[in-house]
Amino acid sequence: MVAAAVGRPGEEDELFAAQGDSEAFQGRLTQAREWQRKAVDSARRDGDLETAASYYLDAAIQEAETGNIGEVPREVDAGLALGAGRDIQIEAALALARIGDAARAQTVSDDLRREHPNDTLLVHYWLPTVQASMELQKGSPAPALDLLQTTAPYIFSTDLWGAMLYPVYLRGEAFLAAHDAKAAITEFQKLIAGRFFVANGTVVVLAHLGLGRAYAMAGEEDKARAEYKEFLTLWKDADPDIPVLKQARAEYAKLP
Repeated sequence: MVAAAVGRPGEEDELFAAQGDSEAFQGRLTQAREWQRKAVDSARRDGDLETAASYYLDAAIQEAETGNIGEVPREVDAGLALGAGRDIQIEAALALARIGDAARAQTVSDDLRREHPNDTLLVHYWLPTVQASMELQKGSPAPALDLLQTTAPYIFSTDLWGAMLYPVYLRGEAFLAAHDAKAAITEFQKLIAGRFFVANGTVVVLAHLGLGRAYAMAGEEDKARAEYKEFLTLWKDADPDIPVLKQARAEYAKLP
């Protein structure tokens, strides 16, 4: 399918990006980056700089979630150098918030709020998600959960890059940080059940790891082992140096 789209303006870059997402879903981030570069180059050849920028920011989110923190500022800067539309800025703020760069994330968030004060999804979905991410990075799950409550009516929005259930993942992370295993289990199960809505989103795979951690916290060792194994199976061909994968393998080895 990718080969058939080569040379077709408006199609080639989308399929390159989709192939990159598929590689990232399986933890093959080196290959994902190669496809992302192809998608960027294709979109730039077509003169679609905003789309090219979005591919950089999509990659920034993937790198942030998998623990490759050093890659994120570079991807964010490259994206913002090409485009500065609403969606680009949202992804930039979220990626920066997820790696703990609160100052830059807050600056971008403030700009968005000033430029789009009446944007319902921005105000009630994306900005709370960004703010919650910053709270989680500070080790403050309670305010993060309060912020994420406002996103509930909008989690199936088709607003941006198929990330309709992203706050659900963050809620799972927040409940884990708050040592509420039962609530965390519910959120991660919800995300896995709704994986159709997230397509190749990396957080679907990471939800299995989160679920394994939650079961381990709850003392349900057999279920924990099964979820860790599911995650490691999905990433059986993953790049071995991914921080979250190395951590997951270490945790799995310590399970009773």
